[in-house]
Amino acid sequence: MEQDRVRRLAAFALLAAMVAGTSMVFAQRIWVGGGGFRRTPPKWAVHESFDGSFNYCRGFYTSDRREAGGTGWDTDFPGADNNFSVRFAELTMVNVRVDETGQPDHVVLRLTDPLLYHCPILFMEDVGTIHFTDEEVEHLRAFLLKGGFLYVDDFWGSRAWIQWAREIGRVLSPDQYPIFDIPIDHAIMHTLYDVKKIEQVSAIQFWSRSRGSVSERGLDSPHANFRGIADERGRLMVVMTHNTDISDTW
Repeated sequence: MEQDRVRRLAAFALLAAMVAGTSMVFAQRIWVGGGGFRRTPPKWAVHESFDGSFNYCRGFYTSDRREAGGTGWDTDFPGADNNFSVRFAELTMVNVRVDETGQPDHVVLRLTDPLLYHCPILFMEDVGTIHFTDEEVEHLRAFLLKGGFLYVDDFWGSRAWIQWAREIGRVLSPDQYPIFDIPIDHAIMHTLYDVKKIEQVSAIQFWSRSRGSVSERGLDSPHANFRGIADERGRLMVVMTHNTDISDTW
């Protein structure tokens, strides 16, 4: 199916961006239409947003606490959304939807929105602060088990990991769908490009203040973790980059 093909290509482009993007992370500004921690209102998805082309879909959620360097659901928004879409169009032949200004038509969706099923990939950041409602748990579980794919990024340290593991465990029971470290020989690492390593990348502001460090939580984030959750057939449903900020490399 076309949706499955786009989902696979987007996942592979994600890995390509992890490799290609890290070499130019400090030469780019990912922010568009703002800067620093200026908040940009969500651009909610509507039926007309989807025409069979690729849309970057960002998941909206509620945080129950704050993490240094993060702003909750809109961390790196809308710069990461725009730049991934541009990179995806450059790296593949997939038609990326653009708006009336010619810019990528990225959208934001609540996790209970039926339009979620139009999204080949759902992106979320700063998920170490997330708290799902029971309704969100049910809808996200259905999305993932019916073929959906979730990528989460830019959450740091043990406290953020524990909170995220607890919340995604409410969605996908760890007894049935355990989190595992994605090995270097996994197919996702070698389908479009040969990915040798998941780099640890910090926000450029942290890198500048710390004079070149990329571990935003110091000894509590010593290296990047690349983890996943698969279904019974081995299909990746969730991919997680923890202790790194891949979204800042796009």
